[in-house]
Amino acid sequence: MERKALYAGSFDPLTLGHVDMIQRAARMFDHVYVAVAINTSKKSLFTGQEKLDLAKAALDQLSNVTVLELKSGLTVDFAQELGAQVLIRGLRNTKDFEYETSIAMMNKLQNADVETLFLLSDERYRFVSSSLIKEVAQFGGDISSLVPDVVAQAIAEKLATKNN
Repeated sequence: MERKALYAGSFDPLTLGHVDMIQRAARMFDHVYVAVAINTSKKSLFTGQEKLDLAKAALDQLSNVTVLELKSGLTVDFAQELGAQVLIRGLRNTKDFEYETSIAMMNKLQNADVETLFLLSDERYRFVSSSLIKEVAQFGGDISSLVPDVVAQAIAEKLATKNN
């Protein structure tokens, strides 16, 4: 049986922390699906299509990774539709652990056949969040070592058009 995993997030923007997590998962599983979701509780910098395009561009070198849009519904249901047995979740700190544990328990209640696998963030990226990236970029800070080049360029272009 092919081992498949799903890594879902809003990826607004996709960071090198996310990319590192996806690369590591791609070494563990035969196929990894990256689901770009729309988080309605957050103010997005990029549209859903822009996030999808950026993730595809940043991850195109990974032959066993497919980037998809998660339009609606439960992530655990999407995993089952894709035949993914595992949900990948990243942990940066204890706050993430508490939050992600609750989600994992709820997902297990919804579908006992889908497991959640927690991966610890690489120490280089433990402080990085998409919200922090957006805030620093908005005020002209250097984010180039924290996001893929294609994402850094897209952020600069997006902020330039917003500020004009």
